[in-house]
Amino acid sequence: MDYKRRADDEGYRARSAYKLRQIDDEFGVLSPGDTVVDIGASPGGWSQVAAERVGDEGKVVGVDLAPVKEFNAPEAGGGSGAQVEFLRGDVTEDETKERVSEAVDDSADVVISDASPDISGEWTLDHARSVHLARNSLEVARRLLVPGGYLVVKVFQGDTVNEFRDEVDDAFEDIATYSPDASRDESSEVYVVGLGRVDAPVSEGDVIETEVTDEGDEGDGIVRVDGYVLFVEDGEEGETVEARVTETKPEFGFAELL
Repeated sequence: MDYKRRADDEGYRARSAYKLRQIDDEFGVLSPGDTVVDIGASPGGWSQVAAERVGDEGKVVGVDLAPVKEFNAPEAGGGSGAQVEFLRGDVTEDETKERVSEAVDDSADVVISDASPDISGEWTLDHARSVHLARNSLEVARRLLVPGGYLVVKVFQGDTVNEFRDEVDDAFEDIATYSPDASRDESSEVYVVGLGRVDAPVSEGDVIETEVTDEGDEGDGIVRVDGYVLFVEDGEEGETVEARVTETKPEFGFAELL
């Protein structure tokens, strides 16, 4: 399919818009009313798709080193009614990250990034730069995403992709790697998708000693660590237990008695 021609016909600023459409169709990362941060937003194709899919109650904040032209009503995404704002800055710098945080009131449902480094033609260098950008997107996601939120980030294939995937996996309930049909056949890019942001004060394998404060609907004991709920099988209300964390989810986790 000629995605460039299709983008021109349908009012998208870049063929890359179809990559996000296909990713969202596959994983359902964008929902009506969401607040979305678009990293590496220029020329605006991903922001257009995000604006369409979050709708009238949603918000999209894009950031890029290059200026991004504001939406016009006739453009795809421009008439959606979503609030769209573009910031100019380098997302690898703390000052830019702070501006993004302020623009979304320190909370986002989705972080997306189609950012690419300047291509040198040297595979090792380009891969390293790509992973560096991706890690900065992950840093933004760790800082802003609500529990259960989503991350979509592009990275060039190479030696450290699996290492980066592991970093994403540590912060999300599930993870996927996806290559949209709209990517060029010769492209080395893949998209790492983090599904269900987990912002727990404990990690799987941690051993805690704490008091069981409540009983859950299934009879499990409930303990709380900095407000985070852990269900402990066979834990009895009022007793102090030692337990190992076995699983963490966006809003609660599980532990077993030792």
